[in-house]
Amino acid sequence: DTDRALVLLEEYCKKLRKPEEQQLKKAIRKVMGIFKSSLFQALLGSFTKKPTRYGPTYQPSSPVALACDVLGCPKD
Repeated sequence: DTDRALVLLEEYCKKLRKPEEQQLKKAIRKVMGIFKSSLFQALLGSFTKKPTRYGPTYQPSSPVALACDVLGCPKD
């Protein structure tokens, strides 16, 4: 849920006060801006159940996964 993610990210950002945490805070605020954008909301709306000849498949709708794709998050 995007709204819940935004609330959690905002709470976390409030805890980031040290100078060395400011880069992380900036990155989190960038992700929050993406979550709030109309483009991102439209993309979320496009990830729905899609019929195939083998039955319905579900496209991923994780905002975090999509944000990582957009921002280029490191892979484990």
